[in-house]
Amino acid sequence: MTTKTLAPFHIAIPVHNLEACRTFYRDTLNCEEGRSSDHWVDFNFFGHQLVIHFKEKPQEEALTNPVDGKNVPVPHYGVVLPWETFHAFAEDLKLKSIPFIIEPYIRFEGLVGEQATMFFKDPAGNALEFKAFKEVSQLFAK
Repeated sequence: MTTKTLAPFHIAIPVHNLEACRTFYRDTLNCEEGRSSDHWVDFNFFGHQLVIHFKEKPQEEALTNPVDGKNVPVPHYGVVLPWETFHAFAEDLKLKSIPFIIEPYIRFEGLVGEQATMFFKDPAGNALEFKAFKEVSQLFAK
């Protein structure tokens, strides 16, 4: 499916500490807070709708897949940012002492799909990936 305009996505994720995650998404990632209740909070997640829902912490094992020599957490979610925005955002996260799962770096350097990427977790342990391409056309390149 191809579209000329990109529609915002909606994702709802479980968090075991609503207030810690609310602070993280609002103050650390600078996402504007929207509607909320005692059990959930909406955020403007880089133009998309992210909802954090309170859920007791499950006992889960950490899963990863190898990608470009790194252990990528699965599942994960995030946003593809413009190249300059990615680098400014990465520097801001470093200044805020975010513990990275995978530090910001260039993945697939010199190959089709070359991209900047970084991984970190929110306070509930949800893995996030932010990435950027110098050429957005490389997003789905084979």
